Formats: sequence, C-alpha cells, structure tokens
Amino acid sequence: MRLKAIKIKNFRSYIDEATITIDDLTAIVGKNDAGKSTILEALEIFFNNELIKIETADAAQGGTSTDVCITCVFDNLPTTLTIDTRAATTLADEYLLNIDNDLEIIKVFNCSLKTPSTSIFVRANYPTATNCNDLHRLKNDDLKTRLTTIGITTTGIDQRSNVQIRRAIWANETNLNRRPSVISLEEEDGKKVWAKLKDELPLYALFQSDRASKDDDSEVQDPMKLAIKEAIASVQTELDHIKNIVQTKAQEVAQRTLDKLMEMSPELAQDLTPQFKTEPKWDSLFKLSLTDDNQIPINKRGSGTRRLILINFFRAEAERKQIAQNARGVIYAIEEPETSQHPSNQKMLIEALIDLSDKPNCQVLLTTHVPNLAGLIPVNNLRFVKNSATGKEVTNQCNDTTLEEISNQLGVLPDKRIQLLLCVEGPTDVDFFTNISKILNANDPTIPNLEIEKRVAILPLGGSTLKQWVDNSYSRNLQLPEVHIYDRDIATPPTYQPAVDTVNARTDGSWATLTNKREIENYIHPDAIQEVFNVAITFTDTCDVPDILKTAVNLDTTNPFYQLGSSRAKRLMNEFATTKMTVARISAIDTDNEIDNWLRQIANRLT
Repeated sequence: MRLKAIKIKNFRSYIDEATITIDDLTAIVGKNDAGKSTILEALEIFFNNELIKIETADAAQGGTSTDVCITCVFDNLPTTLTIDTRAATTLADEYLLNIDNDLEIIKVFNCSLKTPSTSIFVRANYPTATNCNDLHRLKNDDLKTRLTTIGITTTGIDQRSNVQIRRAIWANETNLNRRPSVISLEEEDGKKVWAKLKDELPLYALFQSDRASKDDDSEVQDPMKLAIKEAIASVQTELDHIKNIVQTKAQEVAQRTLDKLMEMSPELAQDLTPQFKTEPKWDSLFKLSLTDDNQIPINKRGSGTRRLILINFFRAEAERKQIAQNARGVIYAIEEPETSQHPSNQKMLIEALIDLSDKPNCQVLLTTHVPNLAGLIPVNNLRFVKNSATGKEVTNQCNDTTLEEISNQLGVLPDKRIQLLLCVEGPTDVDFFTNISKILNANDPTIPNLEIEKRVAILPLGGSTLKQWVDNSYSRNLQLPEVHIYDRDIATPPTYQPAVDTVNARTDGSWATLTNKREIENYIHPDAIQEVFNVAITFTDTCDVPDILKTAVNLDTTNPFYQLGSSRAKRLMNEFATTKMTVARISAIDTDNEIDNWLRQIANRLT
C-alpha cells in the first residue's frame, strides 16, 4: 500500500480540515511554526502512536470539537482480502473504497478523555439502499435472518460465510444507491477488515530534528527498533513454536505443583489455575547500538556525523527492502534533514533522499525552511504550508505565484553573477554536464568546470526545481545568451530541430545543437557503467542505453540495483557512472569531439 494523502482536522493548529497530497518524494516547506512538523507527527500518531502519542491537549484550541480526526488515503491496494476463510473478497467487492477507488482510513481520537480513545472508520462509496447499508455491522445470525427477510434463496450460498451472504444481498438489489459514507471498522466484519488492513499498512519511521543523536536515545533506537521488529517478524513462526514449548513445559510444572498442593489443601488448590498473563515481548529483548573500530559510540561523535549515520541507516533499510519480495511499503519521514549538516553536505543529502524515494515500496517525506535544500527539490514535490487569517493554507500544486511566495519567504535568491544559461532537457543532464566538465577541466583548465562555475546557470527545461524557477524567472528580461543542447532521439525529423533552428536564428549570441547520438546517455562509456552497476553492456549510437542497462541489471537478483527502472537507471547513470569517466573514456566514446565542442561554446561566451 502507498500513502496518497493525509487529511488533518482539529489537530493542534489545523482547525479546519487540510489535505496534503503525498508523492514518493514530498517536501513540506514553509516558515517556522507554519505547521510542517505537525503533519509528520500526525502521521506518526496515525501509524504508530508511539514516538508521538495523542494527548488531550492536541485538540485544536478554538475548535468546536474535542475529536481529532487524522485520515490517510492509500492506493496500490491488496488484490485480495481474506476476512472469511470460506470466501476470498476484495476491498472493492466489499464497497469499502472511496469514490476515487482509494482506501480512505479515518482515525478519530476523543481528546475529552484523559487518555484519548481511538475509533476507526473508512470513508467509502457505500450502498445506502434499505437492507444493504449496514451489512458489515451484522453478525452471522443477523445476516442469515436478513436473507430470509428479503426472501433470497440460499441455494449455492454457504451461510457460514458472511462474505457470501453480503454478496448475495447486494446482488439482489437492483439499485444499491451508493453514496459517500463513513463505515465503522470496529464492529463484526468491519473489525476483521481492520485486522487484515493493519498488516498491510506501510511502516512509518519518523526522524525528528530536535532530539539528541545518542546511540541509546529514541532518535537512534526507533529506526534500530524498526530493524529489530522486521527481523522478528521474519522468524515469527519459529518464535511462536518456542513460546508454545515454554508455555507447555511451564504449565506442566505448575500442574504438578497444584497436584501436590491438592494433597495438602484441596480448597486452595481448586482456586488456582495456571495462566500466562501476557504474551512475550520479543522486541524488548534486543537492543542495537552502533560503535566504531575504537569502540566509540555514536553519542561521542559530532552531531552532523550522528545524523548522517542515521540517514544512511534509512538508505540501507530501503535497499534491503528493495531486494525483499512482497515487502510492506515503508515511509521515511525526516524532519529538517539539513540540521547539523555542513552546507557542502546538503546537496549530497538531498540527492540521497531522492534516490531513497526511487526505491520500490519507499516514500520519503521531509520538512525544511532552508533555501539551499528547498531549492534542490523538484517543484512537483513541493508542498507549501502557511498561516493565514482564515487558518492553515496548504498548496499541493505550486504555480508561478506560489513559487514566488516560497522563494520570498525562504529567501531563495538568484545569483547575479550569471552570464549564460545552459539549457538542457532534464535534471539528469545537469549531472552529466557537471561531472563531465569537471573531469575535462582537470586536464584542460580552458574548459569550464560547471560544478563550480558561477557564471553559468544550468536550466533543465523538461524538469524544474525551485532554484531553477527562480533563476529562470530572474533572467527572463536580462537578455543573457543561451546554449541549448538537446537529444536527437530517433524521431524523423528530430523533435527538437525547430527549437534548435529558432535559437540559432537569434542575434544575441545564443547557440543550439542536437546530439549526434540518440541521447546524452550514449556518451557514457560502457566501462564506467560497469564500474557502478557491475554489469557489462554494449550499445550503439542509436540504442536506448537506460533500457539496456535496466534489462541487464534485472537479470541478476543479487545485484544491488535489482528491480531497476528505466527512469532510475537514467538518473543513476548520469549521477554516478559519469564520475567514473576519464579523458580517455570520453575520447573513446565521443569520437566526434562533441562534448569538447559543447563546453567550448560555453567558454567562448563567458567574460
């Protein structure tokens, strides 16, 4: 299951219901005290209610209710639902999906109590026709009575199966009159549905910014406990067997004791019964700590180092889950990941989080109010939260007006040193030109190193981040020269030929070209690709290299990049394989010296 959205109502500063849509990567931005952390903590309460527990004071001050409502919407749902061993069913067949065919689970917390209670519902497009609108609340005897009352023949219906009876009743009605309704998951078969769904929900791990990163503190122990919990789950059958053996042996000893007591005090013996009060808590038996070769624990290291170790624990867990088959999804919520990090680490950190979000069954949520970090997030993944006179405002799809407001609030400013715009197709091309130019510059300083060259802004026209939007908006009226480099691809005539012709017709010093090869990945040497992905591939100038790499990697289930998709292959090739390029490899793969020409076109336009 994949989290698609969260809705918050009457929780802390969120009085009116606010909806935040969730992608594989979601960055929540806004000023301090705008309500960013509240969203992550609401999710922690929904999924776990452990690290952050619901409290009486969580009911919104000024709200009209003491009930806090946290709703999560999911897609990628289980294909079957087994709540009745006599008949398999689905959420759709049980009419438990909303009008968008998503699963919408509502948790209502009664904060009028000292210890708030929890009620669980689904919002579903549910039958409202008479005799059809309450079936999940009925016991088996009541369902059988309903069959008789309606007059439905029981031939072919296993009346021990609530699923089959409901199916027959609904099928008998010509107009179910389905409408959005709130259905309890705390009665009869509703309770059984929730018991199954709990095991399908994604795991949620919250990484907070304001906790000390000591190896025995919860910020460390929570993700480590997550690893222990999953390890225990993988051997639960064996542990249950051990538990049964221990309980049987213990009960035998207790019974022999009672037999002897019977000889001395029958009255007392008759009042005693061997009984285990609690189930064993296996996860409390294990504690995981991290130390270095000198046995120095995490809490003795620098705060930035401690946080980097924990972030990479998340990454390692994601890779493990990628290899595991049929693993539950996992949501990593990271509050202000830039905390305690040197500015040079922030770019590396956000790239690692983007890579983490690309893993199968993984989602990453983060909050930030730091311009350098927010500026690196793709615009489509930004969620803007702000306070207004009418309450909380959440923007899930950012337009130019929103981006301008974000840049003003966070202080994302354009670089006035820019003399030239390098326009490419997408964000992966930025990595290619940055890494390749750095390699060539080390051999020939007359070629600009685009990693550190402040006079050049690289704009991926097929993708956008907040920083690129700011730079592009700032430069619209500056009449800066532009260099455009587009993939030729395989269309005839090339798709971008008209754009190239238009740029070259300008008189402002701009220049444009198409690649001779199919696309930019065709300029990455196979040996550099092999060093990163541990597979040997061959390709021509017209091949789809990311697709070839994807196919080769996925033939080996032990490959760390197994289950590689084409888009991720494209991104990782440009991000990592290009760093394995050398001047010799560039010369070997680029026999027409195109790359050298592109970079010199840039150099010739700088002053």
